[in-house]
Amino acid sequence: MAEFPSEVDIAVIGAGAAGVGAGRRLAAGTASFALLEARERIGGRTWTRLIDGIPSDFGGEWLHSADRNAISPLAEPAGFSLYKKRPEWTTRLRNSGCTLEEEADWLAAREAHRRAMRRAAEAPEDRPASTVLVPGGRWNPLFEAISTWGNAVELEKLSIKDNVRYEDSGLNWRVREGYGALIAALGSALPIAFGAAALRIDHRGTRIRIETARGVLRAARVIVAVPTPLIASEALRFDPVLPGKIDAAAGLPLGLANKLFFRFDHHLAGIAGEIFAVGSTRRRETMNYQLRPLGRPRVNCFFGGEFAARLEREGLEATAAFAGDELAALYGNDIRRHLVPLGRSTWHSDEWARGSYSYAMPGHAGDRARLAAPVDERIFFAGEACSPNFFSTAHGAYETGLAAAEAALTSLRPRVTATS
Repeated sequence: MAEFPSEVDIAVIGAGAAGVGAGRRLAAGTASFALLEARERIGGRTWTRLIDGIPSDFGGEWLHSADRNAISPLAEPAGFSLYKKRPEWTTRLRNSGCTLEEEADWLAAREAHRRAMRRAAEAPEDRPASTVLVPGGRWNPLFEAISTWGNAVELEKLSIKDNVRYEDSGLNWRVREGYGALIAALGSALPIAFGAAALRIDHRGTRIRIETARGVLRAARVIVAVPTPLIASEALRFDPVLPGKIDAAAGLPLGLANKLFFRFDHHLAGIAGEIFAVGSTRRRETMNYQLRPLGRPRVNCFFGGEFAARLEREGLEATAAFAGDELAALYGNDIRRHLVPLGRSTWHSDEWARGSYSYAMPGHAGDRARLAAPVDERIFFAGEACSPNFFSTAHGAYETGLAAAEAALTSLRPRVTATS
């Protein structure tokens, strides 16, 4: 455990992707700084664990928009290898029990849905994303399921205006050794005090006083890089209170996306290589499956929203049973004997996350900018919820950390006043 400092120029609260981004920028300068992390590890909602010797990402897994992603070029120099094959998440429904004709119909419906979302976003008022669904549409359940995976929340809770601002280049890569392992490696040389949950930020004096589980730290500047529920619930308190930040964080709650991991050493007749499949295209409560991801003896199951919250409460056995039933319906009952549950994520009950990634509620599309705005050029904010176009991603978080650190450093520099 790192020595706990008493005073620094800049304190960074949180050592997730945003905190690591901030720390790496600060490490390139001359200001003294420290990262305060509640957990005993780096990475926050990116977390790689070894199961059966295989790196398994319990949190963030994909380098989204990899060609525009600030973390992508850091991977290979840090000794990590990238897997660049494009995933067939929901493009090839033949693996999900659909015919070629149904697959073509789905792809056309998906494109029409995207156009409808963009048109709706141009209207003066912000609406729930569910309002653009075609009444009684064949693919509505799949659109809703995809929202619980991609947005971690159901369409009726999602802001259209915010959602269409997300930028996706279509390139999504994976890190063979684990995305969480990469983030941890990028932060490994930073001065991080673990087990130092920040509880209160007193910004009344000249120096900002930060009360933590390990003691008090004073700083000239603070970068807050924690999930929105900790701000909205005032688990991290500000003194004086910052009601605008609390309201903005409340408008950007974390949805839920969880994972289940099976050992799977089996080959399916007629299907070769890595397989992406959807459990059902006719109901919202379903899972997305990766069979033999990266050629490994695994099935990784992904599911979100209220459905994921219910399964998290019901436990591993119930979660594995649901997935087993869906896979058996797709590939035959014999597949059950090849599935051995290995573990799952439980992000809703994680004390320092309380969810997976942020979404904007209808009418709250402007809250990302409000949350990201600095306070008195002394308190700065970072995290995926602060990203205007790459929210819900680790690289979005990382980039906001870089920007917050740059702004904090600029605010410390002596101001030069022009004279005549």
